[in-house]
Amino acid sequence: MDGKRRPGWSGEEPRGSGFRRALIAAAVVVMATLPAVEAFSAQDLPPPLTEADFHEFDPRLAQIGRLLFYDPVLSGNRNISCGTCHHHDLASGDGLALGVGEGGEGLGSKRSTGRGADLIEKRVPRNAPGLFNLGAREIRVLFHDGRLSIEDIFGNGFNSPAEEYLPKGLKGILAAQALFPLASETEMAGNPEENKIAGAAYDRIDYVWPLLVERVRAIPAYLDMFRGADPLVETAGDLTIVHIANALGDFINSEWRSMDSGFDRYLAGDAAALSGKARAGMELFYGKAKCATCHSGPLMTDQDFHALALPHFGPGRTRRFDPYVRDVGRMAESDRLEDAYRFRTPMLRNVALTGPWGHNGAYATLEGIVRHHLDPVSALDAWTPEMVELPVDNRLAGVDFIAFEDNRERERLRSRVDIEPVGLADGEILQLVAFLEALTGEAKGRLGRPASVPSGLPVD
Repeated sequence: MDGKRRPGWSGEEPRGSGFRRALIAAAVVVMATLPAVEAFSAQDLPPPLTEADFHEFDPRLAQIGRLLFYDPVLSGNRNISCGTCHHHDLASGDGLALGVGEGGEGLGSKRSTGRGADLIEKRVPRNAPGLFNLGAREIRVLFHDGRLSIEDIFGNGFNSPAEEYLPKGLKGILAAQALFPLASETEMAGNPEENKIAGAAYDRIDYVWPLLVERVRAIPAYLDMFRGADPLVETAGDLTIVHIANALGDFINSEWRSMDSGFDRYLAGDAAALSGKARAGMELFYGKAKCATCHSGPLMTDQDFHALALPHFGPGRTRRFDPYVRDVGRMAESDRLEDAYRFRTPMLRNVALTGPWGHNGAYATLEGIVRHHLDPVSALDAWTPEMVELPVDNRLAGVDFIAFEDNRERERLRSRVDIEPVGLADGEILQLVAFLEALTGEAKGRLGRPASVPSGLPVD
């Protein structure tokens, strides 16, 4: 030291290392009070999906299931199939916000609500989800509200709306899932006055399935195929709904597997598989944007339920004591108030192909649903009915948005949000969208849509 005073110095001897430690400690305290910026790390990325991540399937059953999937013989009025709302040309969905089930005509955006005596009475309450990767071993819950799950509380391996009446012997959750649209009035069964299958559904759900089995038993080609796949099926009387469900389940399991997207190749070690924009979106997804909080793991879902304040419209899945149409999501199944308006986290492979997005298809663009996730309440307040695309029907237009226009119901939606807002610039949002588009795989179906089916009925 030269003994001279420096400007602003008291003249006392510098406090040495003790002084420096105090400054560092103060800085640490200040930094601890600042909001944390969640950084991306390669350790946040999931392992790549492989064939080993999926259940095994019987190729013979999958072939039968492919035909049954597109055969209207499994619907009450023989006018719709599983493939109508989960079509190969529409990335295993139907391209509609809310589906038009039994009674409608056409496919995708050209599907109408029917005509004459076949006019539908209401829309399907929720969006038809894509079927990609549902055969993964990790899947333990299905449907937007999780009303089907792997739990042996009824002695048949599942907790489902059919309770103890769900048959035993189902190969897995996909086989179990396949049974429920067959008994749904709006999806495939039709109205009770139209056919006995729909009437049986009003009595008890398991009364529906034997009636459908009778139809399949009467078609020699199906019997021959089932005999070839299962030595225990010798006569028509040996064929049961379990055989049909297992065939449908094996088809869905084997048909729609997606693990060859740019993101999957990146996970497998191909650093050039993602564009710079998609790579930046990936870093946001697993970092600052916090998308991976829910869309986690190899399947990009936590298989849990979250409330996002998506606007209500359409008929909803109204509970018995609800005074008006609405959809309370998971709460209708769990009977827990904390589950109000929560819906299952979807998987994201091929998400860019499977719009409209949201449990009710509230957004016609991928960017729209991304922006909603980033600030659900503000997005709900800004949403208008013009943002959703529904097949035109003047009979239904007057009731489509009753729930949305109810201020009290909207306040309940606003008060039940599980996501904290995240601020992103417009450019960052476009990077996120680019990453989601990079989840699109090459495979669009292993066997594809059949040109004809054994019943001889038209194939959509």
